[in-house]
Amino acid sequence: MTAKIAYDDVEVGTELPARTFPVTRATLVQYAGASGDFNPIHWNEKFAVEVGLPDVIAHGMFTMAEAIRVVTDWTGDPAAVVEYGVRFTKPVVVPNDDKGATIEVSAKVAAKLDDQQVRVDLLAKSGDQKVLGMSRAVVRLA
Repeated sequence: MTAKIAYDDVEVGTELPARTFPVTRATLVQYAGASGDFNPIHWNEKFAVEVGLPDVIAHGMFTMAEAIRVVTDWTGDPAAVVEYGVRFTKPVVVPNDDKGATIEVSAKVAAKLDDQQVRVDLLAKSGDQKVLGMSRAVVRLA
């Protein structure tokens, strides 16, 4: 399968549809089961606070995975992502309440590259905190 977006139809500055992803303690337990990462900072409030965190935090790889969904939803093909990298700047703190937290992700085409590829820069925030820095993906378009 190839990306459904045509390279020639995309301009630098093109904004991808933004998304908001909910994160609850149940989400973290599900992710821990799928990933095998049962570090107690992701489920045990007492432990998280004892090691200096404000509360339980989302897995970094979970946060990263939610963010790239904006790009894969836009392309229609996860295999269109050629490269993806981030820096973890702040944790996503997930309180033990009915709401949990959210990860808000926006993205835009920052550069057109060779070989039908574009660089997409992403902005991921939780509350008013930027949680991923230098979040960039290279995507091969149709």
